[in-house]
Amino acid sequence: MRVDFYHMVRSALDQVVPVLTERAAGNGKRVLICTALPEMAAHLDSLLWTYRPDSWLPHGLAGGGFESEQPVLISTNGENLNKADIVMLTDGGSLREIQSFERCLALFDGNDETAVLSARELWKEVVAAGYEAYYWAQNEAGKWMMKASKNAPV
Repeated sequence: MRVDFYHMVRSALDQVVPVLTERAAGNGKRVLICTALPEMAAHLDSLLWTYRPDSWLPHGLAGGGFESEQPVLISTNGENLNKADIVMLTDGGSLREIQSFERCLALFDGNDETAVLSARELWKEVVAAGYEAYYWAQNEAGKWMMKASKNAPV
């Protein structure tokens, strides 16, 4: 399993989620977006329909029906009803929650100390378990740069 940590400092969640989701879905991967709050799930649902005028990213909300058919599913309970390859964490998570996925994208707000501490704990769990871990941070221009990796294949 591979876990990519995205330390958001220059971009907000609303800017990062659509781009990463579009990239993953464009590569034929199914995505499960996990968030803790129903209000955030509803917000992300709306965002994925409207983030760009020319975008169309098919997705659904858990509990809205047809979950197993959704290439992208937004969930508040983390249940993998769409048989996703990739899980995207927007509020932190644990190794136990992500182990069944091929890949995890862990997004965290660099301006929120609790989110940073949670990401550090997950990093430690991932590395200790022997999984690949990659840490991405934004440069001055907002471009993602890999700053660290552990257990990456040579």
